[in-house]
Amino acid sequence: MLSLLHIENIALIDQADISFGSGFNVLTGETGAGKSIIIDAISAVLGERTSRDLIRTGEKSALVTALFRDLPSLPWFQETGIGPDENGELLISRRIQGDGKNICRVGGVPCTVVQLRTLGSQLIDIHGQHDGQQLLDESCHLAYLDSFGELEPALSAYREEYAKLDALRKQIASLQMDETEKARRLDILQFQIDELESAHLRLGEEEELDERKAMLRSADQLVAAVEGAYHALFGTDSQDGAASLLAEAEGNLSRVSNLSADLSQLSENLAALRYGTEDAAERLRDLKNSFDFSPKELDQVEDRLDHLHRLKKKYGATVRDMLDYLNKIRQELDQIELSDDLLIKLKKQRKAQLAMTRTLAETLSAQRKAVAERLKARIEEELRQLDMTKVRFQTEFSPKPGKLGLDDTGMDEVRFLMSANVGENLKPIAKVASGGELSRIMLALKNVLAENDNICTLIFDEVDTGVSGRAAGKVAEKMSRLSLNCQVLCVTHLAQIAAMSDYHYSVHKEEKNGRTYTSVETLDRPGRRAELARLTGGAHQSEAILKGAEELLKEADAYKKSR
Repeated sequence: MLSLLHIENIALIDQADISFGSGFNVLTGETGAGKSIIIDAISAVLGERTSRDLIRTGEKSALVTALFRDLPSLPWFQETGIGPDENGELLISRRIQGDGKNICRVGGVPCTVVQLRTLGSQLIDIHGQHDGQQLLDESCHLAYLDSFGELEPALSAYREEYAKLDALRKQIASLQMDETEKARRLDILQFQIDELESAHLRLGEEEELDERKAMLRSADQLVAAVEGAYHALFGTDSQDGAASLLAEAEGNLSRVSNLSADLSQLSENLAALRYGTEDAAERLRDLKNSFDFSPKELDQVEDRLDHLHRLKKKYGATVRDMLDYLNKIRQELDQIELSDDLLIKLKKQRKAQLAMTRTLAETLSAQRKAVAERLKARIEEELRQLDMTKVRFQTEFSPKPGKLGLDDTGMDEVRFLMSANVGENLKPIAKVASGGELSRIMLALKNVLAENDNICTLIFDEVDTGVSGRAAGKVAEKMSRLSLNCQVLCVTHLAQIAAMSDYHYSVHKEEKNGRTYTSVETLDRPGRRAELARLTGGAHQSEAILKGAEELLKEADAYKKSR
């Protein structure tokens, strides 16, 4: 459950600490006081999308920290290895900065906003005042039904087979073309293949040509350098080279090398130098003799490089890319030439895949229809508890449009129908539900769906819109019963719901030094009585209104004892 919420610099809230209880928690206050800001802060710390506009004017960043206790073993804990500490507490935080960056931590460990959002969806379920509009959107009804029936595994298995069917459809469509288009494409492919094959492409050739081109362009300089080095080592007709001079030096020393060890060693060193010099000179001579430079070769190299350049502009940035493209168009050519045979084969595969996919769709549809009967019973039971005793609820099934009658959700079009009064036909919810009825239907649906969730905390943000009188009392009782199984937080304007709470918080705003501040106060019994009187009679709180507020509290206490 959510135990403590710490807020800094969120909208009108400078700083606030709110300790929540394990039962039914209620937030009340004047319109515009900042109740929804608290819900926005909770959404932010759960990783929901937010804006830098949420940061209080004049501040560089905002911070929300939430402390959770008594959490079950959530899938997120298993996936990340992060979980509650030894005291069973989990601290999560999110700092929203003015530059749009976020700093998120779970148990002191940094994480991304996406990771935080995944964890948040397993910790708290928030039902906003606009959720009722989703109930009017019939495209959402199938997802509600599947969620209630826990049909996600069956739906995933179906989608896997449907994806295979769709892939076959696309492959067949890609092969089906008219004869004119087929002949045109064959001509293009054959021309490209001929052009690339006639080029005799070879990996590494371009680099070799670039190196040879550079050498050919520097041929005169290269020959002069090698000849100069050779003559310096081996000499010319008119001048001795280094090898001859070293031989002469070695001969002079060898005649006296027996006179001392140093002279002997020097003689050996000179001999080694002479051998090395002679070897280098021979290699230079061989290199000089191997030179075969001609202007004609340079032209040939440049022509080949130019040809490769033109091909690269058409078929790929490198020789490797061109060879890959050649392989690709060869396969395409083979595929088109063999398309008739391949089409027959693929159509047989599609027929078999369609049969398998339809079988799974029919199985899924049968499961949905069974689930729909259970949902009908549960929704009607919930609505009776919410003072809608004559309501009838039903799920209407119709086939999917289209030739196959299938899409990635199955073969069913689903919408919820209801009749709120005796003698009235079942109709779409949008056509028969008033605002108050819509709020109660949504509350009933959320309660039923929550039975399959492992959510510890439910938040209702003004979901009682349009509800009043006896119906408000029934909604209050429903939330009270719901809080026996999980923590409930509710933002409300109804005295009946506020009276039923176990913990009551008043949200109010005030002006100080030209700034507006929102603060949160935990109410005691007298404070609750005064707040209920305000909700009932506005600013004027007569003795009769205060007595009525006290009576609401007593009735709520009596009901909670009888639960």
